[in-house]
Order: sequence, then structure tokens, then C-alpha cells
Amino acid sequence: MDSRADKILYLLKNQGEMTAQQLAEALQITAMGARQHLLQLADDELVSHSFQPALIGRPKQYWHLTELAQRRFADMHSQLSVHLLESVRAEFGESGLQQVIARRETTMRQDYLAKMSGLTDLVEKLDCLCQIRNREGYMASWHEEPGVGYWFVENHCPICAAARCSDGFCQSELALFQACIGDKFKVQRQEHILDGARRCAYLITRCDKMSV
Repeated sequence: MDSRADKILYLLKNQGEMTAQQLAEALQITAMGARQHLLQLADDELVSHSFQPALIGRPKQYWHLTELAQRRFADMHSQLSVHLLESVRAEFGESGLQQVIARRETTMRQDYLAKMSGLTDLVEKLDCLCQIRNREGYMASWHEEPGVGYWFVENHCPICAAARCSDGFCQSELALFQACIGDKFKVQRQEHILDGARRCAYLITRCDKMSV
């Protein structure tokens, strides 16, 4: 994250598609400077662009990461993780692998709940959960959508390679989030990186609202 080009890649990863003007404002540089960096990144096949209709005037140019750029964001020792998981599956079968995933969930749940001990307000819980996940590399954030609920978003998945090896990891993390948020709310995954989405997004709603 030392160069402006790296910061542009980070912003596009964290925010999704952005215009050169939006990137310029975020980096506090000129729009021309942002475009120069984008053109160099495009030459390196790290970003691409598309045009989207504007309410007034010409279509706007939006920039996004390419697949090559996505691979620059490290997955936690992905090759080693996949190799170990495949070895567990070969040695102990699918049930053995699921036991390993369940043990991981139990350990993480104990750790997360200890860090969130004493928190009762949903906003406080979401703030804390974001801090925990960001330390683990998930680029997490949350926001409220009035009339809909609360969105918990992760823009990166550092265990993506392992999750592709077994969907038990994703099911386990959904259960983990539910345990952290508590039984007064329902946590539902609405966007999933493994399904081709840019991010994983979870909608959090009150249980009484769900039953209406």
C-alpha cells in the first residue's frame, strides 16, 4: 500500500466500481492524476472499465479490478491449506473434514464471543465484528438500510481457496455470525463470492420482522 496505484487497487477492491473522479477525491489528487494511474494499471491488465448511463450528459466511465488484480490480494497460505484439506479428506473421509471445520468454528466462536463479551447493542456488535474480521483480512464493513435491515459486508475472503474445497467453511462462518449477533436477529447471506459476486454480503433483520 505504499504507492497510489496500490491504493487505487485497494479502493476498487473495497468499494467496487468507481470513477476516476471518485478515486481522485478519495486519494486527494487531481482527476487527471487518477486517470494516469488507471491507464498504467490498465496497461498492466490490473484494471478495466465500463460505461454506465448518467442521469445527465454522457455515460460515465467506471473502473473495476480484473481477475489478475484479484489474485494480488493474498489468500491465507491457500496452496498449503488446500493440500492439507485434501489430505484430511483422503485420510479420514468427508466426515473427518467436517469435524475439522466444526472444531475451527468452535474455537473461533469462543474467541469472538470473548471479544464481544458485554456487548448488547447490535451496532456495538457489528463494530466489534468488523474489527475482528478486518484483523483477519476480510475488509469488513457494515451499514444500515432503513426499512430493510443491516448489511454486514466482506469485500475479501482470505480463505477463499479453502472454501472452494469445502462449502462447510461458508456454512460455518454463517453460523458463527449468527452466534455473534444473537437470537434476536436473523443473519442471511445475500451475496456470495463463491457464486461469482464481488463480495459476501449478509442481511441482518429482526426476528419479529421476519415473522410478520
